[in-house]
Amino acid sequence: MNEANPKSAVELELKRLEKRLEDLIVTVGQIKEENRALRQRQETLTAERASLLQKNEQVRGRVEAMIGRLKSMEQA
Repeated sequence: MNEANPKSAVELELKRLEKRLEDLIVTVGQIKEENRALRQRQETLTAERASLLQKNEQVRGRVEAMIGRLKSMEQA
C-alpha cells in the first residue's frame, strides 16, 4: 500500500499539471488572437490617421488660397 500512495500522488500531480498546461495553451491561443486583432486595428487606425492628415493638408492649402484671394481682392 505504501508504494501505491506515492504513485497515486505522482499521477494526480501529473494530471493537475496536464490540466494546467491545457489551460495555458488555450490562454496563449486567446492572447495570440487578441494580439492579431490589435495589430490589425492599429494598422487600420494608422492608415486612417494618414488619410486624415492628408485631407487636413489639402484643406489648409485651400484655406490659404482663399485668404490669398481675399487679400488680393481687398487690395484691388
